[in-house]
Amino acid sequence: MNNTLRAALLEGRPVFGSWLQSGNSAIAEVMAKAGFDWLAIDLEHSTIDLETTFTLIQVIDLAGCAPLVRLSANDPVQIKRVMDAGAWGVIVPSVRSAAEARQAVDAVKYPPEGTRGVGLGRAHGYGPGFADYLRACAEGSVVIPMIEQKEGVEHVEEILAVPGVDGVFIGPYDLSASYGVMGELGHPLVREAMRRVVEAARVSGKAAGIHVVHPPGTQVAERMAEGFGLIAYGGDMLFLTPAAREAAKELRSLRD
Repeated sequence: MNNTLRAALLEGRPVFGSWLQSGNSAIAEVMAKAGFDWLAIDLEHSTIDLETTFTLIQVIDLAGCAPLVRLSANDPVQIKRVMDAGAWGVIVPSVRSAAEARQAVDAVKYPPEGTRGVGLGRAHGYGPGFADYLRACAEGSVVIPMIEQKEGVEHVEEILAVPGVDGVFIGPYDLSASYGVMGELGHPLVREAMRRVVEAARVSGKAAGIHVVHPPGTQVAERMAEGFGLIAYGGDMLFLTPAAREAAKELRSLRD
């Protein structure tokens, strides 16, 4: 683990990543070598299992990109296993309170900062790198709660105040659903909720994150201007789908 990602977040520098929903290691390698600062392996909305996650973490890490895992739930056992596999940190879905944020931090950090159980895995060099990893984990592991419900917005200041939380990440579609306007990301209720999250992050000196799902990339500049510094852009399937459709369209034009 290298603490460059966490250092960038603490310094307020923008960091750009993307999303992986395929368990294919070749796709992960292409994405990891493309120049992103980080890649999130999505365990919440994909069929990726733990063994595949291990392989993806290896590929991303060895390519010089930071592997993060978007968990399926705020589960200490799952957190421990992906961290032991070598994840640099976790993105935790549906965090509604400081207590839930503290639970995630505890699962990532070893005592005295947390309560993570001690075992040997890839993260520790399978044993010989244990002491180095303890230091790297304390200094460099990343914990990003997701704000996806009204309750999370209402408690965002307390969530960001939890020691070990490095920022928050808005789940815009779930957030809009929690306000009763699913998919209406421009609705005043959603915009105000997002503004409050960004402002709380600014005041706390921590990162505000969001996923810019679809091109164009000009949306990224707009989000940065709004105060977001932890930005996911597109994703493996989101990049592949339009490219494949455009190729098929071009071929059909030769036949028609």
